[in-house]
Amino acid sequence: MTQTAESGRTETDRRVSSWLTEFADALSAGDGDRAAALFADESYWRDLVSFTWNLITVEGHAGVADLVRSDAARQASPVSFSVDGTPTEGDGITEAWLKFETAIGRGTGHLRLNAEGKAWTLLTTLDELKGHEEPRGERRPFGTEHGANPDRVTWRERREAEAAELGYTRQPEVVIIGGGQGGIALGARLRQLGVEAIIVESNERPGDSWRKRYKSLALHDPVWYDHLPYLKFPENWPVFAPKDKIGDWLEMYTRVMELNYWGSTTAKSATYDSAAGEWSVVVDRDGEEVTLRPQQVVFALGVSGKPNIPEIPGRDTFQGEVQHSSQHPGPDEYKGKKVVVIGSNNSAFDICGSLWEVGADVTMVQRSSTHIIRSETLMEYALGDLYSERAVASGIDTYTADMVFASLPYRIMHNFQKPAYDKAREVDADFYRRLEEAGFELDFGDDDSGLFMKYLRRGSGYYIDVGAAELVADGKVKLAKGQISEFTEKEVVLDDGTRLEADLVVFATGYGSMNRRAADIIGQEMADRVGKVWGLGSDTTKDPGPWEGEQRNMWKPTQQDNLWFHGGNLHQSRFYSLYLALQLKARSAGIATPIHGRQESHHSA
Repeated sequence: MTQTAESGRTETDRRVSSWLTEFADALSAGDGDRAAALFADESYWRDLVSFTWNLITVEGHAGVADLVRSDAARQASPVSFSVDGTPTEGDGITEAWLKFETAIGRGTGHLRLNAEGKAWTLLTTLDELKGHEEPRGERRPFGTEHGANPDRVTWRERREAEAAELGYTRQPEVVIIGGGQGGIALGARLRQLGVEAIIVESNERPGDSWRKRYKSLALHDPVWYDHLPYLKFPENWPVFAPKDKIGDWLEMYTRVMELNYWGSTTAKSATYDSAAGEWSVVVDRDGEEVTLRPQQVVFALGVSGKPNIPEIPGRDTFQGEVQHSSQHPGPDEYKGKKVVVIGSNNSAFDICGSLWEVGADVTMVQRSSTHIIRSETLMEYALGDLYSERAVASGIDTYTADMVFASLPYRIMHNFQKPAYDKAREVDADFYRRLEEAGFELDFGDDDSGLFMKYLRRGSGYYIDVGAAELVADGKVKLAKGQISEFTEKEVVLDDGTRLEADLVVFATGYGSMNRRAADIIGQEMADRVGKVWGLGSDTTKDPGPWEGEQRNMWKPTQQDNLWFHGGNLHQSRFYSLYLALQLKARSAGIATPIHGRQESHHSA
């Protein structure tokens, strides 16, 4: 028999508790029609692993009914829900935080009821698996062994033995290809869940992927948005951390979280034996070829893959330097030089700004429109209510902020984002006017929803302005527009005939998709079977339909068994690493994982 807590104190409390009781009963009984009747005609249920072994958003009555009737939902029965805290009301919507328990685990949720008492949005997220809880709080490790033991093995000896054995005399359950913040965060989650993993990274040290970027690079996201799992940044950590400071933090974090991190290691190939349920991953570990045989492989390569470097006629005759932004060392050796930067997004602006500061003659080439938002404005109107010191002071910690954000289905998220960017256009009207007068082509996304929707849909096309846009507006960084058509010995020639003299050309032209990079390791056939990674299927620029409802192939089962993708910014690496880790732990523990709504492939890699 399902149970739901009933406070009975207010009409709002009774409404929410009554809805939860009816929903829990219908869900436990697998009664899709009864559950669907509790939802509004326009409604969204976003589930992160709890009832689907997937990350999925279902829409409307049919979507809810199908989910409730699924094998995954039936496996979770019986279900109990309770209200966590006091429900709130505003603008005809009742909101409540939830706790729930299933046959498999425990979770947290969020509910929005409309004025008719029907669910508009429901979020359900799995927090832990029963019997496989993390060793925290009262379950934390003892750390030592009291008493006398002639066979005592110290912590250091255990770690040294693990480092010597794992990957050689015994195999990891998971290999994570990519040792940036995504791979490190997932490695930490798996470590706490008792899943043995090896992180494979081509750079020598954790954090090198940050250290090796251009010297002026700093995070454009604020500290409250960027914490890693388990270990927050200190209270005196800067709002926007410089790249080398982030690199050092990641290296320290890797050590204290006891991760098996293979630096100077390149994944050369990965093949899957479906009969054995096992991968063969061949890596070059600092000159030694090693074959790893995990059950699961995770690509954790950020949002992007290989650098995009266009093939331009005449490059072999060009007498100057040519770099991709990922190779740019910084501005110091280019004082007094003529530099052309191809591109007009984050890296392009950062590089242009730092080159101008040392006295270079800089021209930016804009190839397509760019969304620009001033950092101060972004913080005030888009992020401040959830990720800021004022949010913390009002009781919104990072976990709460993450859950509020997760509770907004992607289908309607642009409606919540647009007002912040409408406000930006108002308060920064003079800033935008001066940019346009300088010839810069601006946009706010296909539907004027701004930065974050562009990021989710395509992962490109924006700049968080920390000062360099003013240089373009003032003409201190020159602006040209068009596509580069050829190199000459000393010039870059654009498609309209413009000729730009250059000692250095920097291609700030972004990166290819994650799965294109993965194709070099798993093969094109398997990569095509998985399909496009990233994007929502919004049918906006660079995000072709059909609508997916969640990020394509991220943090969830793909069309290739036992192959996963993980990445994104620090916020996504922190938040979604939990749900990926729980899916991997369930498979490691032998828990059945019937998947509802497995990701389909609509686009090749």
